[in-house]
Amino acid sequence: YYIGRPFGKHKLAPRVSPKKSWEGSFASVIASAAVGTLYVQRFLPGVPLWQAAALSVAANIAGQLGDLAESTMKRGAHLKDSGSILPGHGGLLDRVDSTLFALPVIYAYLRLV
Repeated sequence: YYIGRPFGKHKLAPRVSPKKSWEGSFASVIASAAVGTLYVQRFLPGVPLWQAAALSVAANIAGQLGDLAESTMKRGAHLKDSGSILPGHGGLLDRVDSTLFALPVIYAYLRLV
């Protein structure tokens, strides 16, 4: 958001989510690699740095896909928000859309590694 908003020039998926940009998406991946690596190292200290970074990047990309998938469903249903439980937040689904896609990636990593 902080990079995509001021510097985003190339639309990521203009028909689905017109305010998202490739620049913001890339900045999100970079930030998640840095922060996620530190987080994984703190709570799973045995995980090598490269795996922590790779897991963070994969979960971030999956999360962004989840957000776009949820936006696609809302566009298809001609809805602005997915509910009114959380006013001003686009609905409850907007709060969990990224997690719904990122958690299976994290789970697969934990099962396979």
